[in-house]
Amino acid sequence: MGTKAEDSGLQVSDSKESFQVAASSGSLKSQQSARDNATLARLGKKPVLKRNFGFITILGFSCTVLVTWEGVLSLFLVGLSNGGPGGLIYGYIVVWLGTISVFATLSELTSMAPTSGGQYHWVSLMAPPSMRKFLSYITGWVTIAGWQGLVASGCFLSGTMIQGLIVLTHPEYLESMQNWHGTLLYWGVVLWAYIINTALTSLLAKFEGMVLVLHILGFFSILFPLVLLTPEHASVDDVFNTFLNLGEWPTMGLSFCVGITGHLFAFLGADGAIHLAEEIRNAELVLPRSLMTSLLINGTLGFAMLIALLFSMGDLDSALARNPAYPFMSIFESAVGSTSGAAVMSSLILVMGISATTGSMASTSRLIWAFSRDRGLPGWETLKKVSPRTGIPRTAVITTAVVSILLSFVNIGSPVAFNGVISISIGGILGSYLIAAAMLLYRRATGSIGLRHPEEEVTHMADSGLTWGPWRIPGIIGTANNAFTVAYLIFVEFFIFWPGTINPTVQSMNWAILPFGAVIIFSIVYYFAWAKKVYTGPIREI
Repeated sequence: MGTKAEDSGLQVSDSKESFQVAASSGSLKSQQSARDNATLARLGKKPVLKRNFGFITILGFSCTVLVTWEGVLSLFLVGLSNGGPGGLIYGYIVVWLGTISVFATLSELTSMAPTSGGQYHWVSLMAPPSMRKFLSYITGWVTIAGWQGLVASGCFLSGTMIQGLIVLTHPEYLESMQNWHGTLLYWGVVLWAYIINTALTSLLAKFEGMVLVLHILGFFSILFPLVLLTPEHASVDDVFNTFLNLGEWPTMGLSFCVGITGHLFAFLGADGAIHLAEEIRNAELVLPRSLMTSLLINGTLGFAMLIALLFSMGDLDSALARNPAYPFMSIFESAVGSTSGAAVMSSLILVMGISATTGSMASTSRLIWAFSRDRGLPGWETLKKVSPRTGIPRTAVITTAVVSILLSFVNIGSPVAFNGVISISIGGILGSYLIAAAMLLYRRATGSIGLRHPEEEVTHMADSGLTWGPWRIPGIIGTANNAFTVAYLIFVEFFIFWPGTINPTVQSMNWAILPFGAVIIFSIVYYFAWAKKVYTGPIREI
């Protein structure tokens, strides 16, 4: 009896402790939720989206939107003709260092004001009063154009990569391959991304966590066979000391600068997680940490994959003849001596590309929703709505998907024109970084950003002071980093519009300046014709 009583007492005690632990856990979650709501309140915004993301899941999102090592494989040809193997390696290092600086600056900004609006919101906070509305509005349009172009790029690369897989396994398809085939596959990728972002939205965070595991394990699944099974590796001199100037530019240095644009795309999308800020718990700290961690992971994996690819590349002309669009698949086949093995390795790249597109659609839709919430887009009354059942901006997701499909029709008529459309992703996104970073440097140099005090209820509005968030680079080092960010972005923004050769044809011309210029002109005209009367910058909702 005594033993039973003691056992019963232990069970009661254990139950009480379990209840207390659960209550304590619930209390901690409640406190964190209150802090997150208070952070949004400082920005004048109501919390309407569900905070489903923690550090690991948003880290997975950041890593899989960047897909750096996957991008290195898919786009290494861009830099190979201008720079060669040596140019690819040193260009990668330049872009990686530059992106570290950019990420650090963006981390400071998002820690100050973790909002889904991102760049246009920050510009509104920091720009001089006379330029605040206009610069913020243009930044919003440029950012959306860049992200919409990134969604189109992801769909296009994924769809055409499926065609590359078909060529790998059925070489006779190369003779009958058509642009509209890739466009149909493009639509399939759009549909998949839409389903994950709407019907399965509650699984988005878990989906990104699982993709992070695949992102890392997939890297080793490709690296080891590529390195260990390649029959003959290139020499160190061939890889590190071989430079090419197939664009026939006057100097090797100019050719190198033109060639680094391929690496820019591999690192594009740093602000993807930022546009989910209102769905992240403790975003002020979690977002900066996830951004910098994802850069460390992706940068390291991408550099290792680039070195392995260059040492194992073999006869590139033969690889291009067998698979003109995605020669890395032929390189895999030669390395492992198996078409099936190469198909499995290439499928991992495809899966990661589709996953990145899914994340890009999520970021783009949140950005559209946030800008519409502040009355920045036509039809903002509809676009700002959030589904009460799922807690997502469904109309914004639909808009992102529809615009992506409309852009795909350009590919049917002219792949050259479509390349110009998707190239706007680099110019738009990096351009938005540049404006935001320049405004932060301006505010920092004038000493107009103070330390936050707990008793302050409303900060970071146009009529209130600016305060640092919990993550920042202090002192002169932070100012120097912001200055380097601005200089680096001006440098790359200048070269992304250059063609690959000094005497381009219609097919080889870089047409990115046309859609980018069209977006700028349209947004300016639209602002003065209509939006100036409605758009006042981020609206104070509370």
